[in-house]
Amino acid sequence: MLDLRFVRENQEAVAEAMKNRNASWDSSRFAELDERRRAAIVAEEALQAERNALSKEIGKLMGQGKTAEAEEAKERVRAINEELADASSAREEVDAQMTQILLSTPNMPSSETPVGADENDNPEVRRWGTPREFDFEPKAHWDLGADLNIIDSERAAKLARSRFVLLGGLGARLERSIINFMADTHSSRGYKEWWCPALANEQTMMGTGQLPKFEEDMFRTREGLYLIPTAEVQLTNIHAGETLEASDLPLRYCAFTPCFREEAGSAGRDTRGLIRVHQFDKVEMVKYAKPEESYAELEAMTADAENILQLLGLPYRVITLCTGDIGFSAAKTYDVEVYLPSYNGYKEISSCSNCEDFQARRMNIRYRDPENFKGSRLVHTLNGSGLAVGRTMAAILENYQQADGSVKVPDVLVPYMGTEVIEPV
Repeated sequence: MLDLRFVRENQEAVAEAMKNRNASWDSSRFAELDERRRAAIVAEEALQAERNALSKEIGKLMGQGKTAEAEEAKERVRAINEELADASSAREEVDAQMTQILLSTPNMPSSETPVGADENDNPEVRRWGTPREFDFEPKAHWDLGADLNIIDSERAAKLARSRFVLLGGLGARLERSIINFMADTHSSRGYKEWWCPALANEQTMMGTGQLPKFEEDMFRTREGLYLIPTAEVQLTNIHAGETLEASDLPLRYCAFTPCFREEAGSAGRDTRGLIRVHQFDKVEMVKYAKPEESYAELEAMTADAENILQLLGLPYRVITLCTGDIGFSAAKTYDVEVYLPSYNGYKEISSCSNCEDFQARRMNIRYRDPENFKGSRLVHTLNGSGLAVGRTMAAILENYQQADGSVKVPDVLVPYMGTEVIEPV
């Protein structure tokens, strides 16, 4: 959430940032509410001052035996209390409206985030690896999975509905192997691993910005809990309402969780196979950092995501998201895109973002550093996929497929899989 004072003092900059983000922003509405809020506060403070003065005066009048004057003053105090209740109610109503506006307003893009309209304006930063040239006609992973009898979309639809996935045999083992490999690798690089609930309450979802903006994309239970769309929700909320020590920062966390998304607006080729489904597995990375260190931590987090792809030998590229394509809570984002032969191009497999203090303000996560400043300050939070497991499986199947229909297992996964080749059964 943006800081109220910052918005008040930088309305032109906020309006320009929201324009660049293709986000709606009503400056006149905000200014009107802000003026009403300040007027209500002035009215409250004036009434409180008058009541305090009268309370002191009543004591004096009683001491002087001026009972009638004291009773008259008491009557005025009672009237003030009623007026104060009305003024406070008016101020609380305006506060609620302003809070709702701020909760629905995305983060300010970093000065390092390029201005652009949409995904076509995302500049490429670097590439790693060379896409494979096949001497046979390669198959898409959804066809490979069916031929190998490891991905069964038809039975998954029978069990749930379309765009769920059922993995069998070595498909199930490959999914589990990828998860363990990713978690082990991130843990070896300094991330503390967590095992998180797959359900989160409304306040937790609010903290990272999933609510109220993306409620229609969530699966919700009758008890008011939400199936998490990413472990970012849980990992970032672990320290909600806490004040951390500067000496403990940065904190680096990771977790595997199932993730659930309605994906209401998606269509086309992405709905086939493992690319865009309602339930998928992901290993997530989250960091809590000092503001002056957060952008260095973003570079390191992106490198950690890239490391997984390098160890797997999968070609990829890194792009910087422009203002028109960046996520709601992010100030700056790198997308890591893996090469998929079925797309003849690159597809997102990780998104690494610095949210600066946007989420921390919602969750009230602060840190103290007595040697450098008094009191406490908001931390910066970062998150990144490390990686999306289904998309990683799709990339492995497509990039490691052989002419005979089998799939070679990447070397780093062989110890987890217990086999070097996935063959048709």
